[in-house]
Amino acid sequence: MNLLDQFGLNGRTALITGASKGIGLALATALGQAGARVVLNARGADLLAQAVAALQAQGISAHAAAFDVTEADAVDAGVAAIERDIGAIDILVNNAGIQHRGTFAEFPTHAWHRITTTNLDSVFLVGRAVAQRMIPRKAGKIINICSVQSELGRPGIAPYAATKGAVKMLTKGMAIDLGPHGIQVNGLGPGYFKTELNQALVADADFSAWLCKRTPMGRWGEVQELGGAAVFLASPASSFVNGHILYVDGGITASL
Repeated sequence: MNLLDQFGLNGRTALITGASKGIGLALATALGQAGARVVLNARGADLLAQAVAALQAQGISAHAAAFDVTEADAVDAGVAAIERDIGAIDILVNNAGIQHRGTFAEFPTHAWHRITTTNLDSVFLVGRAVAQRMIPRKAGKIINICSVQSELGRPGIAPYAATKGAVKMLTKGMAIDLGPHGIQVNGLGPGYFKTELNQALVADADFSAWLCKRTPMGRWGEVQELGGAAVFLASPASSFVNGHILYVDGGITASL
C-alpha cells in the first residue's frame, strides 16, 4: 500500500461520542473527510441532527445515534443498533466529556459524580460494548480523548484532572488486554483549544495571555488541528501504535 493511502479510511465506520459540537464534531469531520462513514453520538437529538446535516452537506456519510453514554443499558442498545442498522464499528472515538470548575475543598459531591461518570465511566462502557464486537473480527481502533490534564494539574480542576489521568491509564490497560485481539487503543490528548467548554477561559484576557506565554507555540489551538492526529490513530498508518497518548498541545507538556 502506498504510504499516503495508509491514511485513508474508506469503507470504515467510526463512532464518535459527544460529537454534536466542539472537538467531537471536529474529529467526526476529519474522519469523514478521510473517507469514513461517521456515526455521531450525543444525548441531544436536535443538536445532533444539525451536526449530521452539516457533515452531509460536505458530502460526508454521516448518521446520528442519540443515547446516553453514561447508562450501561443505553450504551449496549445503542451500539447494537449501530452495528445492525449502519455497519460494524471499525473505529471508536471516546470523546464525551464535561468540565466543572471549583476548588477541591468546596467541590460539590453531585458534581464529582457527574464529572467522573461522564468523563470516565463512558469510556469504559462504550469501549467495552464496542470491544466485545471487535474481538471476534480481530480488528479495531479505539481512540480515547485524554487531555494535557492527564499529565498536568491546574487550580480549580482537580476532579477533571483525576478523570483524565484515569482515562490515560484505562487507555493503556485496554491496549494491553485488547492488543492480542488485533485491536489498538490509543489516546489523543488535546491542549487548550477554542471550544464551547473553554469559552470562559478564551474570554478571560488574563488567562489567554498566561496561556499564550506558557505554550511554546504562543497561542490557543483550533479544533481542526486535532484532525490529522485522529486520522493517523484511526488509520492503517498507525498499525503498530498501541497504548500511546498523542498530545496535540502546542508543546505545553514539554515545557516547564
